[in-house]
Amino acid sequence: MKANISRIIKDYTQITAGALLYAMGVSLLLGPNELASGGVSGIAIIINALFDAIPTGTWVVILNVPIIILGVWKLGAKILLPTFYALAVSSGAMTLIELYIPPMTENVLLACVAGAAVVSVGVGLVFRGGATTAGTDIVVKLLRLKFPHISTGAIFLFADGLVCLASGIVFGDVDKALYAGIAVFIQMAVLNTVLYGSDEARMVYIISDRDAEISERLLKDVDCGATFLSGSGAYTGMDRKVLMCALRMRDFPRVREIIKQVDRDAFVIVTKATSVFGEGFKSHNEDDL
Repeated sequence: MKANISRIIKDYTQITAGALLYAMGVSLLLGPNELASGGVSGIAIIINALFDAIPTGTWVVILNVPIIILGVWKLGAKILLPTFYALAVSSGAMTLIELYIPPMTENVLLACVAGAAVVSVGVGLVFRGGATTAGTDIVVKLLRLKFPHISTGAIFLFADGLVCLASGIVFGDVDKALYAGIAVFIQMAVLNTVLYGSDEARMVYIISDRDAEISERLLKDVDCGATFLSGSGAYTGMDRKVLMCALRMRDFPRVREIIKQVDRDAFVIVTKATSVFGEGFKSHNEDDL
């Protein structure tokens, strides 16, 4: 029970922080500089520029209603409460910011870079909290169910690129459309980092005559588990053991140093592992983001 309450508090803290950052990025940086860098917020910025009487935050709510209905239909009611909460916080904050706080900068380049970074960190935190900011977030989740091999950032890139193209047509300003495109690429990179960066790991395969000693050092000095695989040389036909271990990126330099100390003649293969599930890494119960 305590664990569930703790998890709920953690999730909603992330959702709140993410929604506020998202609202700040849109209302203080992107929106005032007419940088429609994608998503429902980008569409709202375009509409707000055409019909200034209604704040961007209100347009975000109006546009999100049918998308939320679609999300509940396809993803289930479990996304309803956290998504409504994230939407309420973000759209409410956008409206208040537009009314009472002036834009942070009128420099389009600074707004492009900073706004994209702030928005994508916000969206990433909301995702990690188990919610969405509605809009294209829900659409992306639906597409991820059908195409799980495509990263969240890549899907956002495609969807947001279409909004950037529309902004160039509506505003008739190629420069701002290009800046918005730059913002989309920044958002993709930052979002992937927020969602997957901490999960990035290295898979290391070690073939050495001193494999037992290397394994012992890995367990003792790095607290890194390892597995012996059976293999045989294609040329010599001799049976060999292959030491395989998955480790956090931060531990890799220490592991490489241990291998150098124990056996400089060791044959080592290093590959990237974007996700690792199991003890010491991600839980199998975690949802794909």
